[in-house]
Amino acid sequence: MDALIKSLRPGKSSEVMPSDAKIPETRPAELDPSEFLAAAVRADQPRPSRAEAEAAVETILSYIGENPQREGLLDTPRRVVEAFDELYQGYHQCPAEVLNRTFGETAGYDDFVLIRDIEFTSQCEHHMMPFYGKAHIAYTPVERVVGLSKLARLTDIFARRLQTQEHLTAQIAAAIDEVLKPRGVAVMIEAEHTCMSVRGVAKHGATTFTSRFTGMFRDNPAEQARFLSMVRGSQR
Repeated sequence: MDALIKSLRPGKSSEVMPSDAKIPETRPAELDPSEFLAAAVRADQPRPSRAEAEAAVETILSYIGENPQREGLLDTPRRVVEAFDELYQGYHQCPAEVLNRTFGETAGYDDFVLIRDIEFTSQCEHHMMPFYGKAHIAYTPVERVVGLSKLARLTDIFARRLQTQEHLTAQIAAAIDEVLKPRGVAVMIEAEHTCMSVRGVAKHGATTFTSRFTGMFRDNPAEQARFLSMVRGSQR
C-alpha cells in the first residue's frame, strides 16, 4: 500500500463522470517542507509550564476515578511529564541536520543502499497510544552517501512525535528525497498498533504495512520488486 497524504474532497453522490473523461494519474501529494526539514517546535513558541503540565496529569488521574493524593500517585504527574519529554523529543530535533553530513568515498557505487529492521516506537495521534515495529529504508545515492546510523536517527525523530503510520512513512521518504537528492527512495514500515490490539476491536498481533516510493523505485517496477524481495528476506 503506497501511503498517500492528500486532501479528501468528497463529491456529490449524484455526480456522474462522463464516459470519455480521463481519470487523472494519482501521485502522492507534496508534504509541507516544514514537516520534514525543521524541528516542529520553535524556540519562541509559547508552551505551558512544567507545573501546568503536571497539573493536567493530576486532572486526568482524578477524571479516571483515582485519588492523586494517595501515596502511589503523589509523584506520578512528575514522572509522566518526564516520560513525555523523552517520548516526544522528536518535536525539538531537526531532521535535515541529521542528513546534512554525507561522504563521497563511494568508488562509483551505483546500486541502492538498504537498511532494514530499524526498530521504532511511536505514539498514535488519535489515542496517544503506542505503535511499534520496524522500518525498512533504501535509497540510490548520487555520488554521496549518508552515514548508516543517520537513517535510524531520522526514523526516531519522526517516530517520537504524535503520528499516523502513513504520515510517518511519507515524512521519512520526503526528508531523504529532499536533502540527499537520490535517484530514488523506498520506505516500508510494518507495525502493531496498541490502539487496535488492546482496545477497540482488540486484535492482538495484527500488523499494518505502509510504503512510499519515489524516483526510480516508483517508476521502475523491477527495482521496487527487488527492494521488497530483500526486505522480505529478513522475515525468516
